[in-house]
This record gives sequence, structure tokens and C-alpha cells, in this order.
Amino acid sequence: MLNKQKSTFYCQNCGTSSAKWIGKCPSCLEWNSYIEEIAVKEGPNKTLWKGDQERRAVPQLVQEITSENIDRISSQDEELDRVLGGGIVRGSLVLIGGEPGIGKSTLMLQVAIQLSKLKILYVSGEESPQQIKMRADRIGVRSEKCYLLSETDLSQIFNHITQLKPDLVVIDSIQTIHSVQIESAPGSVSQVKDCTGQLLRYAKESNRPVFLIGHINKDGNIAGPKVLEHMVDTVLQFEGDRNHIYRILRTIKNRFGSTSELGIYQMSQEGLVQVKNPSEILLSDQSIDRSGVAIGASIEGNRPLMIEVQALVSPANYGTPQRTTTGFDLKRLHMLLAVLEKRMGLRLGAQDVFLNITGGIRVDDPSIDMAVCAAVYSSYHDIIISRGACFVGEIGLGGEVRTVNRLESRVKEAEKLGFMEIYLANKTGEANRKLKIKLISVKLLRDVLAHLFG
Repeated sequence: MLNKQKSTFYCQNCGTSSAKWIGKCPSCLEWNSYIEEIAVKEGPNKTLWKGDQERRAVPQLVQEITSENIDRISSQDEELDRVLGGGIVRGSLVLIGGEPGIGKSTLMLQVAIQLSKLKILYVSGEESPQQIKMRADRIGVRSEKCYLLSETDLSQIFNHITQLKPDLVVIDSIQTIHSVQIESAPGSVSQVKDCTGQLLRYAKESNRPVFLIGHINKDGNIAGPKVLEHMVDTVLQFEGDRNHIYRILRTIKNRFGSTSELGIYQMSQEGLVQVKNPSEILLSDQSIDRSGVAIGASIEGNRPLMIEVQALVSPANYGTPQRTTTGFDLKRLHMLLAVLEKRMGLRLGAQDVFLNITGGIRVDDPSIDMAVCAAVYSSYHDIIISRGACFVGEIGLGGEVRTVNRLESRVKEAEKLGFMEIYLANKTGEANRKLKIKLISVKLLRDVLAHLFG
């Protein structure tokens, strides 16, 4: 019996399908992104994973289902455990995305080697076992239960999984894996969807976790169809600049924990080193006095961070003033500049404003609004802010200072790092009167700047 072929056009940017070629994708509005793919449909059983064939799902009453605690495996990496919500969940499918050369493969190889009590299968479709061994030697950790496999055929990968019966599987990367049942090229929408679906079924039926490493496209999103991120249980984004030594592991989606957690690593010759106190690396040398620098207290997940905000205000020499940000939302900067002009009388219409969050981190927490305004005001008047001062508070359109959540954690982090005073919307209660740091309660942005600069 001949296989029945069906030709479909897929958008390589978002995965939307069409029966015919379209110049502009109606979903993501990308031009010339549709490519024809031919899927080969075989018999009724198309699954490559031959697990427990007699296992069938049956409907159950809600009250009859027993509630059990999620069984987690420690990855021996505190930063990874934090972003995963406390450890690796059995039977979960985790996707890690990031730019080329950022350290995705190094991170997963470190985890595979450090889990010495588990049998790990590391599948690479991009490197040979000798190349992976060179990286493992550089990391310097030994393991007797980490197996390397250089293979791109999914059916062969499942054959090795059936024989080896690993406790955890790493696929590097999902865009290089292909199924013989799909005629399109590896990395296409059909291949990525089918291979991910097969690996998802394996993870759920065998109750073993699977990690997928994914490439990203030019827009910074994970390459392949958007449905890929819906299929997996957890999506982690590995961020950072290859020209800097710090890497940030951020949770984008997590069915088993918070999506606001953050892990920070330092890239070294021995691999990725966990950063225990990220506030210290995010703050530059405080012995140098300069204007336009303010320290803000932020929260990422459950972790308080002290972040250095740098601002540079200079006359615009080319007519239209520039507004440039690194690590901060440009639209929010526009709003804060408008507040400074309206409420504080700063004439910023003819000034270029550059804002930078040090350490390569991106901050969306509105609690650093006060620090941003203080840094801009300091640079505008070229007045230095005291090194012992830090700020926490959201700024409203009326110039009022609003309180933020988890204020006590921020205050304690500032005290631990040696700050002498912190500006906030209101004091945090009787318990914090015992703190060595001075709490300065303010209601308006005008009060903050008047107290700082007189």
C-alpha cells in the first residue's frame, strides 16, 4: 500500500499552515516565510516510541483522584532548581532556548555530569562525542553514568533509549532531530512538531524528564512553531551578551512553579559558575564618584536584587533628541521623563537621554522608577548621589511615589550590602525599626529629589 502524501505550506516563523502559498503571513505578518512541506501519513500507529502499549487513559471523578506531592529531582544546581520551581519534575518536558554560543549546551552537559546517581543520555545532533568530551574535560567533573550519543534520527534515538533505559534524556537540539515519517527537512515546522510530540509521549508514559535545547530566531524567540512552547511543560530562556561573562536563566513558562524566577551564572574556563549573590555583581565599583548613577531595589521571583541604574543626559546636537535604553522599557522611560518635565520642571525636550541597567540584566519591575528618575535628575544637574543611598518605589503620573510588594525583603537586601539609607513610599512596620539602615518615607518624587539635592 502506497503512502498518502499531503502537501501543506507552513510559516517558518510562527507555524501557521495554509493550503496554498501566501506572500505575507496573516498571523505574524512576516513576509516570504511560507515553505511547502510534505508529510507522509502511514498507518494508524505512527508513534515511534513503543512504550506501554496497554496503558490507556480512563475518565475519573475529581474526588477519586488522589492528590500527591510532585516528585522532584535535584539537578545539583541551585540556580537551575530555582527557575524550575524547586527541582526537575519527573515526566516533564523542558525547553531551553538561547542565542548561539550563549552556553545552553554547556549548562545541560554540566547538569548531566553532576547527576552522578542517575543514568543520563545526552543526545547531540550538532557535535560528535569527541567534541562533547573535550567540553566535559574542561568542566572537570567526572561521571560514570552519563552516556553520549551523536544521532539525529528519532527512531534510532528511541532504540537506544529502549536499550539503555536512562533516568533523564537531553536532546541538543530539537531543530536537528528528524523523523523518517516526515519528508520535510530537519528544523521545519512539521519535523519540530512531530519530534516534540513523540518525545512528549515518551516523557509522560515513562515518567522520565526530557530536556530539549532550542535555537532562537532573529527576533529572539524560540525557532519553530509557537505550538512548540505550548506542548512542553517548562520554557527557559538563556540570556546574556557573549561579550560579557554573566548569563541569565529566566523562566518563560512553568506548569510546576513560578514564571518570575531568575538564575544567574558566570561564564569561566571551567564552565558556568553559579552566582550566589547577584546584587554584588550588578553593582559596579562604588569608590568612584560620578553623577547619573542610582541604586534601585528590585525583585525577581523570590530573589531581591540591588540594581545599578546609569543615566546620561546631554544636549542634543542633531535636532531630534535621542532616547536610548539598555535593559529597561523605552516607553516607560518616556513616561518618567514626561513626569520629570511636568512635575519637576526639567527641560528635557532638547536633551539626549541614555539609560543603562548594568550587568546585562533586563528589568521590568516598576519599583526602580524612583532610581531612574534620581539618576536622570543627577545627570541633568551633574550632582553626585550619595553612595549609601538606594531607592524603591513606583512613580505615578502625578509624581506620587507608590509602594511596592515585598518591601521588607528589599530593605533587608539593601542593609546586607551596606547601604545607609533607603527611600520608599512608607515604612515597613515595627520590625524594621531595628534595622541599621535608615528608612526615609516620601510621598512625592519632589520630596525625594529635594531631600537628595536640596
